[in-house]
Amino acid sequence: MATQLSVRLSPGLSRRLRAASRRMQRKSSEIVRMALQEFLGERSGGQGRAADRVRGLIGSLDSGIPDLATRHRAYLTKSLRRGR
Repeated sequence: MATQLSVRLSPGLSRRLRAASRRMQRKSSEIVRMALQEFLGERSGGQGRAADRVRGLIGSLDSGIPDLATRHRAYLTKSLRRGR
């Protein structure tokens, strides 16, 4: 059974919560649950090191540059000189 909790919010915090609710198209209670999960570190997949959380993505993108790993400094320098 879920637990119900009542919280008193300042007028400013209440306005910001309503604005976020409209912007995200979610209920205020859902946003509060998300914030509590984040604060308490219970976000799904949020445990462990950042590298461990994205390990499945490492190497999964193709830049189209075959020697990017070995010549990354040259490509970065060229990009900075162009102003990008």
